[in-house]
Amino acid sequence: MKIVRGSRAIAKRIGSPYRRGSSIKSSRSKLRLPRATRTTGPSEMRKPEAVADLDASTLALFSPIAKSRLQVDRNRRDASEILHVSLKLHRRAQPAKVPTVRNGRRNMKPYVIVNRRAGSITDLGALLSQLQRLQPAALRVTRRRGDAEKFAREAVRKRCDYVVAAGGDGTLNEVINGIAEHPRELCLGLVPLGTGNDFARSLKLPLTVDANIDILLSQKSMAIDLVRIRSDHTRYFVNVSAGGFSGHVAEKLTAKIKRAWGPLAYLRSAAAALPQLHAYETVVVFDDEERLTVDLYNVVIGNGRFVAGGLPIAPQADPADGLLDVVLIAKRPGPEMALLAAEIVLGKHVSNSAVIFRRAKKIAVRSRPGMWFNVDGELVGRAPAVFQIIPGALNFVMSKR
Repeated sequence: MKIVRGSRAIAKRIGSPYRRGSSIKSSRSKLRLPRATRTTGPSEMRKPEAVADLDASTLALFSPIAKSRLQVDRNRRDASEILHVSLKLHRRAQPAKVPTVRNGRRNMKPYVIVNRRAGSITDLGALLSQLQRLQPAALRVTRRRGDAEKFAREAVRKRCDYVVAAGGDGTLNEVINGIAEHPRELCLGLVPLGTGNDFARSLKLPLTVDANIDILLSQKSMAIDLVRIRSDHTRYFVNVSAGGFSGHVAEKLTAKIKRAWGPLAYLRSAAAALPQLHAYETVVVFDDEERLTVDLYNVVIGNGRFVAGGLPIAPQADPADGLLDVVLIAKRPGPEMALLAAEIVLGKHVSNSAVIFRRAKKIAVRSRPGMWFNVDGELVGRAPAVFQIIPGALNFVMSKR
């Protein structure tokens, strides 16, 4: 609207009769002026006549009124514009609507993989009934070695975003290799049912099935590290890999010995493997920088802390620190090795003179003869081998708080 200021300007705008009570409403309406009315003479002469012009004093009287009404219109328009801008900014500041989430993810139904041969299972039917509390999207039961990895790959193909391994360390290792190509796209949970449950110990998971189900229902996850080993094959793990004499010990470390000997099972198996004890001429390179050449009995690469049903082989390892703990056991006389074995049981061996301890993100190992490496009882290849940490690659459900 064009605002007309002053009496002269208003006078120039006059172009139509004015009726009492009218006002200036918009630029489309012309200012109307009052009509002069006769009060005497014949009735036909008492019709109002338009006043063709107004003197300056009359215009001066109407000018403040026009200005006042125009100012009101301007104030209303300005207030409307301010309100419009405010609403626009408010909408921009509002967060987008998202589905209900837990720990950054929506409420998920897990794809549950059960190892029917896990060491602590006594009643498979009762276990499957307990697991129904999770309201699983699928509940798959393995029949042979390799099924857990196959089912995990199937879960990835079906775009499941939550996978639960119900079994021991071997079952967990298979599931991890099934999801390892897409680890950040889902959450991983564990119901520890094996005889060792070493990685569950590192995470301080509870002992009972129901307590672990409570944690899985919370769907609160923590990012932990994944480890890739490249040797004869490429494999992944979260706990511990060992080469050299440990490989022979692992072959002797049966589920029966674990149940019967508990934490001492490793010593029992080590004694059985002593005839095969020999040193390896080994070259170890840490992060492509430090290089060691030494005669070794053992190479241990730890992301978790425990092996063999609770043996703290890498007692300071943290699965979420982005580093691998490396324990190298050098060649020593028999009496020293006997003392070292006792210290390993207590988790006090890292300070022993026979132990070389390092932390690194990448470890390359070459040896003569080529030492075999195992991961959770699975032989994965012979040296040369390269271990690489993948920091925070797994979203592991591990706390109900």
